[in-house]
Parts: sequence; C-alpha cells; structure tokens
Amino acid sequence: MTVPAMRPRPGNLREVAETIERTTGLRVEVLGGKLVMSPTPRGKHAGVVRRLRQQLEPQLTEGLAPYEVSSIPMPGDPDDYCTPDLVVLPETWEDDDEWLADPQEVELAVEVISKSEKARQISDKNGWYATAGVRVLLVVDPRFGSWTLFTRPKNGEYQGRLDGTYGEDVPLPGAFGFSLDTRGLPVYGA
Repeated sequence: MTVPAMRPRPGNLREVAETIERTTGLRVEVLGGKLVMSPTPRGKHAGVVRRLRQQLEPQLTEGLAPYEVSSIPMPGDPDDYCTPDLVVLPETWEDDDEWLADPQEVELAVEVISKSEKARQISDKNGWYATAGVRVLLVVDPRFGSWTLFTRPKNGEYQGRLDGTYGEDVPLPGAFGFSLDTRGLPVYGA
C-alpha cells in the first residue's frame, strides 16, 4: 500500500492525517505536531477494549456512554488530536456531526498499549492527555499485564497516579463510583 506524497502547509497536518487514514486504513494521530501512525489493533488489543467497555456500559451514570473511534483535539492547536481506544463522553456525542470531542467533556480516556509501542511514545501520549485537560486516563498494558490510572491533570502532567497489575481492580475516581475488574484481560504472547 502506498501512502500519498503530501507536503503539509502549516496548520494542515490534520488534513494530511485524515487523507492517510482514508487511503491506507492506518490509525493516524497528530501528537505534538508529529504524525503518529498505528496499525489496526490485534485481537487481544481489541479484546481488552471490548471487556472494559462491557464493564463500563451498565455502570455509567445516566447521560454518559463509552465510545470507540472518537478523537480529542488539543485545545488551541489547529492540528493536534488523539484517538483513545475508548472514551467516556456525554451521550449527546452520538448526535454530533463533529469528529473531535471537547476534551472538557471527556470523563475517561482509555489507552491500550500496542505490542510494539516504546516507553517514550507512551510517556509522550500520557503528557498529551494531561496537557489537553483530560481528567482521567487509564493506560492498560497487555505486554506486562499491568495498568496505570492517571488523574488530576495540571500543567501538562497528571498529579495522581495509581499503578496496578491484572487481577487488581481499577478504582475509578469521583463520579464513577465503581471499579473495573482486570482479571482475565488478555495478555500479549511472546
């Protein structure tokens, strides 16, 4: 598959990313002014997302719902956006014609680490979410059977951090009032 040759104008990376996604099927994000492309998630990656969504759906307060394939922009930046694996938003999102959800409306973003992601990529993405003002970020890592819950973003960093391993519940803060069960979440093979 060939990626189209494009020379982006300043403030035009989002358009380039959309074109690449449309023509290649790759998942594309613009993080910190850089195009980041990911292959379609593998079965185990998708399995983690599905199992978390199944737990969230019946327990969320009225008016909230989990969505996949919904992107979040960096406030004040014409290009930067990120597409978490799962995001909890007001149900009114499904009536919106936009493809970018307001970061202030995001109750929870979930990122499932891909088998090939590097530590620096993960750290940069976590900082991106904090800078965008996403209140709660859950990072699940099927490479090691672990998870990290980030809360209270301030000045581009999360002030709260809780680490755990599969088998330990993820206590979702504040308005959620429930925990996510991580027993049995898929782990990547060698």
